[in-house]
Amino acid sequence: MDIRSAQKLAWENKTEKGFNTSDTALEFGLLTAEIGEAFTAWRKGLADFGEELADAFLYLTALAEMNGIDLEHEVTQKVEKNTKRTYKRNQHGTHIRVSNE
Repeated sequence: MDIRSAQKLAWENKTEKGFNTSDTALEFGLLTAEIGEAFTAWRKGLADFGEELADAFLYLTALAEMNGIDLEHEVTQKVEKNTKRTYKRNQHGTHIRVSNE
């Protein structure tokens, strides 16, 4: 499934079931909670780690839909942008971007 299709299906599910479709701040809060659940599942080695990541993705797609953002387009653009960037490590071992091209 591509991102655009997932975004559409997730949105249809939210609207059909009466979930939040207008409160962006609430959706950010719910996304944050799902990220926390995914972290806990990963940290504890729980079997539902993948499901928790999927939940986070679905909340992210809802945020995009609420705000008129084509997430597939944005991800594609961002990946292309990131592949052109170069980094080096500073004296502390931190990656520092040295170019955008």
